[in-house]
Amino acid sequence: MKPARVIILGVAVATAGLAGFLAMQMAGRPAHVEPTVVTEKEPTVNVLVAADNLPIGTRIQPQSLSWAAWPEGSVAPGAITQSQRPQAIDELKGAVIRLPVFAGEPVRIEKIVDGNGPTLSSILPSGKRAVSTEISVATGAGGFILPNDRVDVIMVRKADDGNFQTETVLSNIRVLAIDQQIEEKNDETKSVIGATATLELTPDQAKVLAVAQQMAQRLSLALRSVADSQDADNKAPEFMLTGSGSAAVQVIKAGNIIKTSSQPAAE
Repeated sequence: MKPARVIILGVAVATAGLAGFLAMQMAGRPAHVEPTVVTEKEPTVNVLVAADNLPIGTRIQPQSLSWAAWPEGSVAPGAITQSQRPQAIDELKGAVIRLPVFAGEPVRIEKIVDGNGPTLSSILPSGKRAVSTEISVATGAGGFILPNDRVDVIMVRKADDGNFQTETVLSNIRVLAIDQQIEEKNDETKSVIGATATLELTPDQAKVLAVAQQMAQRLSLALRSVADSQDADNKAPEFMLTGSGSAAVQVIKAGNIIKTSSQPAAE
């Protein structure tokens, strides 16, 4: 046999032996197994939530509420669960919202009051008074003032010289209620055309409004921006409480403001 063939044959035998050796080594090793990640799902409970935004003073209807699965460990104290009160949707019909509840938010017991009781006093903050004043479309921002809006109370009266004077007697006052129901128009806008607005006032502000109702030829409510809700709302003009001092007034003639001045309060 030629030397070249012997060499080639030797190389082939050596290669085959090496391959067999490696195969035996690999067979003795355990196969690599990817670890299995097990995710445990937290138990849930059905919690009563608002189906729509529920502002202060809203009377609850069955369609206002629904059940939603909620992580059991995240259920806040006061939340209503289906296991505790399975008939809660029917039981709460007619109850009144005391604090705002947003769509999808759990309805907590402290945010609602019994609709058969004195509901207005239940939603009135401590130290405040509910006082009503007459309004119309012309004096109530065209009917677009809704409960929980903020308004200025403007007094218009006739001076001794025949000119009209205007004074802002109360500022940034929260509207508690309007005497008529919300009307939905064809374009889905909402408005309230009422004859009486109930305002949230301090005791001094209640006195001021009572005086203004006697002095004024007309009281108007000026709707304020929602951005003003954090402004001070407890101021009351001193001159209307004591009967002395001066007030800033505007004199209007033929629809134009002709003078702004300070005058002694009317006796």
